[in-house]
Parts: sequence; C-alpha cells; structure tokens
Amino acid sequence: MSALVLHVGPARAAWWKATMQKLLPEMEVHLWQEEFDPATVEFAVVWKHPAGGLRRFPNLRAIVSIGAGVDHVLVDPDLPPGVPIIRTTGPDLTQRMREYVCLQVLRLHRNLPDLEEGRRRREWRQSVNPPAPQRGVGIMGLGNLGADCARALAFLGFDVSGWVRHAREMEGVRVFAGQAALGDFLARAEILVCLLPLTPATEGGY
Repeated sequence: MSALVLHVGPARAAWWKATMQKLLPEMEVHLWQEEFDPATVEFAVVWKHPAGGLRRFPNLRAIVSIGAGVDHVLVDPDLPPGVPIIRTTGPDLTQRMREYVCLQVLRLHRNLPDLEEGRRRREWRQSVNPPAPQRGVGIMGLGNLGADCARALAFLGFDVSGWVRHAREMEGVRVFAGQAALGDFLARAEILVCLLPLTPATEGGY
C-alpha cells in the first residue's frame, strides 16, 4: 500500500492525520516523526519541513504545500529533483486570509495600537481618523488571495490600489503594473499589504 507523510505543527498533528486518513482511506497516512518504511511514501504534505528531509523518500511523486505559498518548500536546498510541488488553495484558506487582512487594515485605520498603548498607560488619547474612502490601501500581488482581499477592502469603502507585474483591470481597484509604476503605487498607500509570493524575484524587496 502506498503512503502519504505529513509534516505539520504538533498542535494539530493528530487532526491532520485523522482527516487525511478519512479522505484517503486507500493510503497509509504517517506523521513525519513516526516509524514507517520511507520507500512506501509517494506523497508528502508539508509545512516547513527539515531541509533535506524529503530526500529519504525514493519513490516520492509529489510535494504538497499546506498553504498557497511554496516558499517554505523552495528554501530547502536539497529537494528531490523532478518532483512536482503543489500549492493548496480553497475557500477556507481564502476566507481566513481575507479576515486577517481586513482585521489588520481596520486596526491600523482606526489607530488601535496607539489607543491600546494609551489604555496600558491609563492615558486618554483621542483619535480622529478619516473615513475609509480617504484612506489609501495598497495590495502588492493580486493573485487569488490578493484579489479577494482587495475586493473585500474596496467593499468596506477603502481607496484600494493594487500592484502587479503585468497589467490587468479589476473593478473597484486601481491597478498599477510593472516596476515603473511601483513608485506611484506606493505613494498612494498609507497602509501596505504584501501578498506577493516569496521567489528569487521578490526576495529582498524590489
């Protein structure tokens, strides 16, 4: 019987194993730290696995990232050659990212960090904020997650801009494309959200 190996955080390891086993009853599902025959493993579902660790599976057919990004996989300098890497997308992941980005943008927009600091110091700090249409929010990267967050913030009334490498149009969002437009994009953004993938082209900034 072929097998799947999971490298996940300890807090939900048991849940991941039970869930994957239920979804794939025809396969054996192992946690990374368990004892099993590495030769039976055909699929590895991972998040921040140890560098070089995937080399011990000689019959590996695919590496699956738990998340939309694969940068945590690509940092491994000793990946098995020729094995495809698959990223995970879906409505649950998109929803969670949308909630997180909107939470942080609203937190900064309403100046909550300063108000919380005042509360800790027992100081009254009045905060006068502009309405959302007068607050520029910039989103770097308009892929699945970035585009969804941009639409959500535009729905809340923010003046949303997006930056991408290649020109496109998006309703309710002003889109800037290419290196030449990066300066104009940044000049409009009081709050900046980076949802670019971490690749050799983006590492270290533009």
